[in-house]
Amino acid sequence: MDLHAIQTTLDQVAAPYVKALGLEVTAADPHRTTLRMPITPALVHGGGMLCGQSLLSAADTAMVVALSVAEGGFRPMTTVQLQTSFLRPIPGSTPEVTLVCHVLRKGKSLAFGEIEIFTPDGKLAAHATTTYAFI
Repeated sequence: MDLHAIQTTLDQVAAPYVKALGLEVTAADPHRTTLRMPITPALVHGGGMLCGQSLLSAADTAMVVALSVAEGGFRPMTTVQLQTSFLRPIPGSTPEVTLVCHVLRKGKSLAFGEIEIFTPDGKLAAHATTTYAFI
């Protein structure tokens, strides 16, 4: 799948609120997929930081994209587990974050992955592990 096809798939299968995150696929291969998410005022909570809920949604969606790349196309799946550690706050003035997804194992019915979320200066801001069930 080329980047345009991957982005088109994301735009077709994502829920409207996920589309509002503005996720953009920037690199992809069967083992590692990278996306960027612009930080907009709608994603910043009252404390002036990027809200964790937006990072969770972005991480979950990014791994669906990574698994779709690994499968050679979208395959219906559901999240079984999403464990996230927030390592540092991300100020709302930060222009974007980068999500790097690694497919750790892909079986017939379950898949496992890891997502790292970085600030523009390369600092790890959040780390997530995931499990998905293929439907």
